[in-house]
Amino acid sequence: MNNLYITRQRTRRVPYAAAPRGLTPGFTLIETLVALVILSVGLLGVAKLVLGSVHADDSAYMRGQATQLAYEMLDLMRANRQGAFNGYYLLAPVNNNCSAAVCTQQQLAELDLYNWQNRVAQALPTGVGTVATAQVLNDVSATITVTWDDSLAQAAFGAGAVAAVPMSVTLESML
Repeated sequence: MNNLYITRQRTRRVPYAAAPRGLTPGFTLIETLVALVILSVGLLGVAKLVLGSVHADDSAYMRGQATQLAYEMLDLMRANRQGAFNGYYLLAPVNNNCSAAVCTQQQLAELDLYNWQNRVAQALPTGVGTVATAQVLNDVSATITVTWDDSLAQAAFGAGAVAAVPMSVTLESML
């Protein structure tokens, strides 16, 4: 039988300093700086997208608040249905003290309007709420409008500063 012997061949190691120029391992400083600049530009693009998303989220949040406030007034009018039928929600809002004594339908409508308009002003930038009613046969139609300034959110999508951009939510329903 043949005996095979495995022998190890010695390789000569070349010192790092003596290696040829094209075979140098690792990255050069220029390559690292170029990669850093490309990464920075990409991160700036991502930051711009996130900023636009935040402004869109703010605009949607305000629209949701306005819708909720419009439905709140509709619920208040349905709770004081006879006051709405009599047109008391068209009067000026008054801060009546209904906790000390029982309010009339008119006083309750005025207090509802006062509290609701304060909540609209607090929840939305330059928020204004209006109520209109109309007699339709044996029922009353209510139109509730909530208006606010959405210029900050809209400026993020346009070029530069934007003048006041009034946004509104209008709710129409039969009481």
